[in-house]
Amino acid sequence: MKRIFLIVLDSCGVGAAPDSEAFGDIGVNTLRSCAASKKFSIPNLIRAGLGNMDGIDYLPKEPHPTAALARLREASMGKDTTIGHWEIAGIVSPNPLPTYPQGFPPEVLEEFEKATGRGVLCNLPYSGTEVIRDYGEEQKKTGKWIVYTSADSVFQVAANEAWIPLEELYDACRKARKILQGKHGVGRVIARPYVGEDKDSFRRTANRHDFSLEPPAQTMLDAIKAAGLDTLAVGKIFDIFAGRGTTDHVFNQSNADGMQHTVDYAARDFHGLCFVNLVDFDMQFGHRRDVDGYANALTEFDTWLGKFLPTLGKEDMVMITADHGCDPAYTATTDHTREYVPLVVLGQQVRPVNLGTRGSFADIAATITDILGVPFETPGKSFAGEIL
Repeated sequence: MKRIFLIVLDSCGVGAAPDSEAFGDIGVNTLRSCAASKKFSIPNLIRAGLGNMDGIDYLPKEPHPTAALARLREASMGKDTTIGHWEIAGIVSPNPLPTYPQGFPPEVLEEFEKATGRGVLCNLPYSGTEVIRDYGEEQKKTGKWIVYTSADSVFQVAANEAWIPLEELYDACRKARKILQGKHGVGRVIARPYVGEDKDSFRRTANRHDFSLEPPAQTMLDAIKAAGLDTLAVGKIFDIFAGRGTTDHVFNQSNADGMQHTVDYAARDFHGLCFVNLVDFDMQFGHRRDVDGYANALTEFDTWLGKFLPTLGKEDMVMITADHGCDPAYTATTDHTREYVPLVVLGQQVRPVNLGTRGSFADIAATITDILGVPFETPGKSFAGEIL
């Protein structure tokens, strides 16, 4: 196998994990919620056998599936982007990253204000769209940063592009990243630019940028790159891994943009891994609890997948998975949900076997490095021998 395309449908969980209630999530199931929508149509994934996966009793069964299938349980203690992607890449995190349900402590904010020369507004867990509505006009008057967090391990900084230059926002986030280490080492510092003149017109732009905590150990990206192979990152993969282990990268403006970037990379004669994150599922629809929007985005991906697969060669493989859940019908919170994630493996050489339920996302990293012939130590277990 020469090329592997690993595509993360960000937040597309397939049912509550056994420990979901400990994370505050009861009866959650992102895919099931989407399947109830009239906007939901995924014939290509149904044909692959998605409905045959453990725990999925709300999709049609396929008597002759074309894909290898597995349901994956997260071994790490978290339900956020960083820990989810780290585990996909081979690192299991036994301890959760720090969160701040009461806001950040004075010592963090004082150092941030001193480093950036601007004060801080908000400092509470908040929805990204609501925080600019509630604090944007005050930012216009005062020039202060809008700092907020969520149930995830994030330090988010919002600034209007008309009042605070984009590069100043990015520089402030770089400074925050240096401050937020050790016991305050949040998974991500996120620049959240927006535009508009008043609360009725404020809207976030696509110029978001993530400044991630560096992975605490070697990832499959590091190992593949060290072996002299290609590691191509699409979307926020480069940011999630703090720029480590990639030989080329491109950012996305949208899911459609990310899918086109994947097509563009597929046109290259590379040898290694193309690691793709499609974030709109989570950012645009999951957190906003937009069931129809999420379902339609899955429909659009499935349509694209049906066109993409025939363009690939005998030495190509596609793996489709997720990093956590974000059930758009779960109204107890607007946060991520602790769920199993799917794994669908497609390719001309792939045997259509059902691998059942597996104990870690890290099995993906173990399998990819095994297939590419790259030495890599991970708690994950390779299933390469079962699908090839």
